Parts: sequence; structure tokens; C-alpha cells
Amino acid sequence: QVQLTESGGGLVQAGDSLRLTCAASGRTFSFYNMAWFRQAPGKEREFVAAITRSDGTTSYEDSVKGRFTISRDNTKKQVYLQMISLKSEDTAVYFCAADIFRAGRGPYNYWGQGTQVTVSA
Repeated sequence: QVQLTESGGGLVQAGDSLRLTCAASGRTFSFYNMAWFRQAPGKEREFVAAITRSDGTTSYEDSVKGRFTISRDNTKKQVYLQMISLKSEDTAVYFCAADIFRAGRGPYNYWGQGTQVTVSA
């Protein structure tokens, strides 16, 4: 089992950058495929980006391609979401997710509590 804690959210202006961090507990972080999802007010949670446990293959939602980068550090048991050129439509609660077997868009078995990202126009 793994527990996930997100951090790094905040209030920024359009065009700014932000890096989110997801810290995982447990000794087998490298066994997990990891992903970021987000949920905007009044909307369903949506996939943002994912990275596999094996070779670090990444995948992205079309709207964030070229602006967001997912990466992981298995030694630190952390996964990151580097976001640049932020837009007001990126405003959402961002969630970290993990699963041993599923990857990409999931579904994922383990979730963090989320971190708020607010982008002002």
C-alpha cells in the first residue's frame, strides 16, 4: 500500500510556472505507475499526465502537452508535475494517483488529498 501527499499548489498569474510534488510513503514506490489528475469547480476529475514504473514512459492530456512535464525520482519516492505557461483554465485541485498494474488514464487505486492550483487571468 502507498500513501500520497501533494504539495506545491498556490495562487499564480497566467503565464507563470509552478511545480507540484507528490511524496509517497512505503518502500516500493518504484513498483507504482504514477499520474496526476485535476478537478475544476463543477467539473469531473480529468487526467493530466502519467508516468510508468518501468521505463518512465509519459503520457499527457492534449490541453497540457508542451506546457506540463511529469517526472519521478524513485530514490526520493516523489513524482513531480512541472507546469509552465499556466492558464486560467488550469485552475483546479490537482491529485496524485498510483497503481501497480494500471497506467496512463487508469483507473488508479491510490489517491492523495489534492493541492489547489489557482491561476488568475
